[in-house]
Amino acid sequence: MSIIIVASFTPKPGRRDALREAFTAAAAKVVSEPGCERYSVQEDEEGFVFVERWASEEAIAEHEKAEAFTTMMATVGDDLAGPPGVRLLSPLPAEDPKGRL
Repeated sequence: MSIIIVASFTPKPGRRDALREAFTAAAAKVVSEPGCERYSVQEDEEGFVFVERWASEEAIAEHEKAEAFTTMMATVGDDLAGPPGVRLLSPLPAEDPKGRL
């Protein structure tokens, strides 16, 4: 079963545009990584939220070593107000496709 990741990033004051640029550049590459089933970056008044779906823990481990992720994290590190909030979730079974990410 797929693994869902929800990760939130809060920018330091004045650094929102820098984060948006780095996240957009990384997302364009991540979507083609093996095992990436969904990869979406959202924005609200507090910052950015990633909603991801990966085929396996192995795919996540490879993603965390890939150039797109390592470059993104190195680029945004000084622009974050604190560490990202990351949750790995296991979806509950849903009969209706609308109930699945």
